[in-house]
Amino acid sequence: MIEMQLEGVRVELPTNQPIVLLRERDGERYLPIWIGASEAAAIALSLQGVQTPRPMTHDLMKNILEDLSVAVQKIVVTELRDSTFYATIELQRNGDHYEVSSRPSDAIALAVRLAVPIFASEDVLDEASILIPGEEDEEVEKFREFLDQVTPEDFKPEGPPD
Repeated sequence: MIEMQLEGVRVELPTNQPIVLLRERDGERYLPIWIGASEAAAIALSLQGVQTPRPMTHDLMKNILEDLSVAVQKIVVTELRDSTFYATIELQRNGDHYEVSSRPSDAIALAVRLAVPIFASEDVLDEASILIPGEEDEEVEKFREFLDQVTPEDFKPEGPPD
């Protein structure tokens, strides 16, 4: 398992498909994962510290886990199968350990709210990561500029699905 750092979310053009970008904490590999609009908004809201008047789904999940004294240890992007990423949420309660299967987007939205580490399996990184050498890379800088300006409203769909 390789520890990852959440770089943020963005909308990939021209498809307008939201994407979450993870970066290897001690390396140069990036893991792009395409996600749904609502999960992208949930991650962006949490990254920006926005408090909603009522709990959103991932806030509710966080509240339930905390009220039941269940600690989230970490989330792991475990597998890429048929172009679909899989993840687990690793939990602990009263000395017992549990793993719950999850979509990576939901696991990441929860991890952001609880400030828990995000990992990816070496197999997933070997199969799906991209290399962006050096911090000076123009694309990374563009992405960081985008993150500074993105709002949750940027992830709302523009019309009915096809």
